[in-house]
Amino acid sequence: MSRNKKGKETLYIAYGSNLNLPQMAVRCPTAKVVGASELKDYELLFRGRPYQAVATVEPKEGSTVPVLLWKIRESDEISLDHYEGYPSFYEKQMMEVELDGKPVSAMIYVMTPGHRFGIPSGYYADVIRQGYETAKFDTQILEDAIDHAWELVVQEMRGYRGGESVQIKMGGME
Repeated sequence: MSRNKKGKETLYIAYGSNLNLPQMAVRCPTAKVVGASELKDYELLFRGRPYQAVATVEPKEGSTVPVLLWKIRESDEISLDHYEGYPSFYEKQMMEVELDGKPVSAMIYVMTPGHRFGIPSGYYADVIRQGYETAKFDTQILEDAIDHAWELVVQEMRGYRGGESVQIKMGGME
């Protein structure tokens, strides 16, 4: 997907760390939030490094992911491309979401195939949590996604070790 034309604004869907307003103000100074929406039939997942995984979304019937819609300019998109590792780590897709009760098409970064499940760092999770709180999204959605990340990592580890039992200690608890 090519970048937007000079001077043209693009609608951008944020669901992870780019929900964080102070972070986006630095990264994309001309971007403006235009509304909140949700990705229907998608779930929030974490992939990448085992204990420094980052957010992505993947189809899952019946699930939803809260999102912010931003209007971005070409300079913002260039900055996001760099931050997101486009096109090798994330790819761009167009998705339809609702804005003010009407369907709109917007650009979203989705992780490229082949990355293993992982756990987000505490710092990264806090950045996203702050975005959820500012947008007045239900933080339980994020907490459930992090819990699910642990489950998926354990499942992957069991798969790689032939099904043997794997225990992971978290803060002194099993």
